[in-house]
Parts: sequence; structure tokens; C-alpha cells
Amino acid sequence: MSFSSTVKNEIAASVTSREQKYACFYGMILFCRHFAPDNIVFQTENDITAEMFRSLADHVIGRKCVTEMSDSRKKDGVTLHQISIGKTEDREELIYKYHIYSRTVIHSIQDDIITESNVHAFLGGAFLSCGSMIEPLKEYHLEFVVPFPALAYEMLELLENVGIHAKIAERKTDRIIYLKDSEAIEDILTLMGAPKSSIELMNIKILKDIRNKTNRITNCDNANIERTLKASERQIEDIEYIERTVGLDYLSPDLQNAAEIRLDNPEVSLKDLGEMLDKPLGRSGVNHRLKKISEIANRLREERGE
Repeated sequence: MSFSSTVKNEIAASVTSREQKYACFYGMILFCRHFAPDNIVFQTENDITAEMFRSLADHVIGRKCVTEMSDSRKKDGVTLHQISIGKTEDREELIYKYHIYSRTVIHSIQDDIITESNVHAFLGGAFLSCGSMIEPLKEYHLEFVVPFPALAYEMLELLENVGIHAKIAERKTDRIIYLKDSEAIEDILTLMGAPKSSIELMNIKILKDIRNKTNRITNCDNANIERTLKASERQIEDIEYIERTVGLDYLSPDLQNAAEIRLDNPEVSLKDLGEMLDKPLGRSGVNHRLKKISEIANRLREERGE
């Protein structure tokens, strides 16, 4: 199950009181693509959301079996549920209950419907209708795809009023209200009735931070190893040149000891190399001796015109 589906299922389970059901269903129908006096059709791929719409329609209208559902298979194999409210009197009942008295304001949030006590259920209903969320392991992104421009800007203002800072963009004929800040997404998930999903998002953030830190450490270690190996290759090249041309006896005893240890241990760090010397040295002391060996090798090359 996707993270988005988990959020929707949690929101659906959180809507229990009469007031919550009333506000949630308003969010579901107001943000669906087909909401008009002569046509109310709700579409969803989520089974629980589909059953919730049917249940809430019966609850708000006050009659049983006021909806009809048909399923169709999308190209990707996912089932799309389409739930319609077919009877004119049922649609009129909904429009009356939600205080909509004009066709020109049907896609507008009715201020006398949404209150501080039910705004969370309304937003949850809107998410059930047109919301989605990308898997947070990939990206932090929650959005509402709103098919009506004026409604989108009213939604944006409503979110600002409850402390949720979102942005808006256009995608074809739709307006996209979206959040990319993980903390803002955590806040809106909790507000809409999905606190468990909010906590799961926090856990995913911690996991991602640990992974990123581990990757940075690994990359740093790999870079250090690569630098050590390249430096070792140059040192061995100089030592072998001295051995081939004048012999290692040409070096002082201390330098000869460092050269022989390096030849036998090409992959060890300077620190470890220093501990292997007859007279152990720290990293800087070993580095100084190897630089001396390099200078001698370069001087021999110059003398031989190489």
C-alpha cells in the first residue's frame, strides 16, 4: 500500500462524529471534479474512500442507498471507482444542506459551514477527494489537485489561516496546492486526522538523515583511501627508482627503514606506517621522511636527465 493510501485510510477512520462527517463530506464533494446541481460524481482509486463517500452521502442526505457506483480499469491496471448521486432531489438536498443558493458560488467554500471545530475534517475530505502524497523516501511532496481556480485560492487562504504555508502552481487546467517542507506536511497530516502517518514521516526523515550521514562518511572514507593509495603509488615509484639506480643503501638508515616499510605495505596509512618503523613516528614524521625520499629521487632523475 502506498503512503498516500495509508494517509487516506487513516483520515477515513478518524471521521466519527456527526459534525466531522458533515464537514468531511462537504470537502469530498466540493473538491471533486463533477459537483453541480445536475451532476455529482466522485472518483477515487481507494476502496475505503469509495465506501466512505457512499456512507457519508447516506448520512448527510438522510436516506439509504442514494449513490450508484461503477468501476473501470485504468491502463495501469488500477480500478477507478465512480460514485454518482443520481436523483435530482438528493443533489438538491445536498446543495441545500451546504447552504449553496446560487450556481455561481457552488465552487466556493461556504464560510458559515467551516468552523474551527470542523475545519480539520473538511481538509481531510478535500484530501480524500483530490489529494495525494509522494512516497516520502523519495521526496517530501503533498498536493491537492483543484479543478476550479477560485476554489484553489480560497483553499490556499484557508490553509494559511490554520497555520499551514502552502504554494500554488498550474498544471494544465488545474491548480496545484502543494507542500514540500516536511514539517509543514507533518502538521497538515496531523490536522487532517492522520497523526500516525505524521509520526511515520518523522521516522522516515530520521532514517534518511542517518543514510545521508552514512553516505557522506563512506564517501569521505573512500576519498581518503583513494588519496592514500595515490600518494603511496608515487612514494613507491620514487623508492623503486632509487633502488634501481643507486640502491636503498644510498639512503640514511632512517630513510631506508621508511622506504622498506612502505614497499612492503603499500596500502597502509601514514599513521600505521609510523607505528611499523624501527623507531615509531607520528604521521607528520613519516610524511617528512617520505618527502625526503621523494626529493632524493627527483634529484637523481635530474642528474640523469630523466
